[in-house]
Amino acid sequence: MPSPGPPPDHSPGTAIHALSSRLRRLSPSCGPVRLVGVDGHAGSGKSTFAGRLAAALDGAPVLHLDDVASHEELFAWDRRLLAEVVEPLARGRTAHYAPYDWRAQDFGPARALPPAPVILVEGVGAGRRALRPFLAQLLWMELPREEAWTRGRSRDGEEQREFWAGWVEAERRHFAADPSRPYADLLVRQVEQGYEVLPGRKETAGPHRSVTHRDGPSAVC
Repeated sequence: MPSPGPPPDHSPGTAIHALSSRLRRLSPSCGPVRLVGVDGHAGSGKSTFAGRLAAALDGAPVLHLDDVASHEELFAWDRRLLAEVVEPLARGRTAHYAPYDWRAQDFGPARALPPAPVILVEGVGAGRRALRPFLAQLLWMELPREEAWTRGRSRDGEEQREFWAGWVEAERRHFAADPSRPYADLLVRQVEQGYEVLPGRKETAGPHRSVTHRDGPSAVC
C-alpha cells in the first residue's frame, strides 16, 4: 500500500507556488506552450487567482476570455479563438487577437500573444469541449454558481444588472450543454487563508499524488 505522503503544508504561498511548479513540469500541449485553463462561474474569482498564479510563473501571459467574448457572442467565440490564438501558438508562432471593449461594444486594435512556456486562459468556458484537447491542465474555481453570481453582481454594480440577467441564462445554457467541471484536473477553492488546491474528478480517476495545498492571505474576487 503506498504511503499517504507528507501532510499538507499550510505556510503562506504554498498553494500558488506548488501549483506553479506543477504546471512548469507539464509537457507542452499546444506547440511549445503549456495552455492552462482557469474556468468557473462568473464571479468565482478566476481573474484574481489567474493574476496571482501568473506572477508565481514569472509573469506568464494571461488570456482573458472577456477580451474574446462580446455582447453578440457570449459563448460562440470558440472558432475565432481557435483560429486567432490556438492555431498560431500550435505552430510556435505569435497569435494576434482583437480585445473586445464592453463599454464601447466594439473590438479594439489587435494584441499580440507570443508563445510562452505557460499561458493561462482565464474565463467562463476556458475548459469547453473545443479547447480541452489543447490544454495541459484545467483548473476549476470551486464556488457554487449562485454564490459566484451574487459576488459578480455586487462587484459590477447596478449599471450592469440588465447584462447580468442575460448572462446568467447564457451561462446556464452553456454549462448544461458543455460542462467544464467534470473534466477539471484540479479544483481551486478560496479559503480564509488564500486558496486550497484539490484534485478534480479527472485527477482522481487515475493514479495521482496528493495535491492538496493552502496558501497566503485571504484572496478577493
